[in-house]
Amino acid sequence: MAVLWRGRAPLLLASTSRVRRKLLEGAGIPVEAVAPGVDERALQHSIGPGVAAGDLAAHLAGAKAEAVARQHPDRVVIGADQVLAFEAECLGKPGTREAARRQLARLAGRSHVLHSAVALAVDGQVRGTAIETARLTLRDLDDAAIALYVEAAGEAALHSAGGYEIEGLGIHLFSRVEGEHSTILGLPLLPTLAMLRELNLLAL
Repeated sequence: MAVLWRGRAPLLLASTSRVRRKLLEGAGIPVEAVAPGVDERALQHSIGPGVAAGDLAAHLAGAKAEAVARQHPDRVVIGADQVLAFEAECLGKPGTREAARRQLARLAGRSHVLHSAVALAVDGQVRGTAIETARLTLRDLDDAAIALYVEAAGEAALHSAGGYEIEGLGIHLFSRVEGEHSTILGLPLLPTLAMLRELNLLAL
């Protein structure tokens, strides 16, 4: 599959997410992952309230791509981020089991929107961004079901926005999922591939 990639070096992914890396590798793109070293919470705080969820995701994705691109100006860099929007609020990673249970209780029986953004950087600067959205609806879940999931999912429930990791046990929580699969997983592949094609980095 590497024959599809025309770059002189592997694509740099400004993320340590195994899911995002697997999405790119599944599309035949050789990838090297680099931790961007961006404090997302501090950056979000500096942006201030009132920013649309999609714009926030794009800003965070761009900051990650730019941070890595500054260190590797001769490489093509991809940054990505995802923001969960629910009732005009952006929900982050719960961090604790109790917070995960609270988030899932709020989302149960309701719909929310995932905004996934990707930013591409070349020559040390961000050259393009794209935002895709998906709409997800959780089943009606009682406290016992939520507690069972959080216990079974373990760390995965604590480090995913909303308290679920849909590519794992979290799929059991949903009644409806509307959106492109990679968008839901946090790296919208279709616009990513389109941007790489514009740079003549893909043979297909």
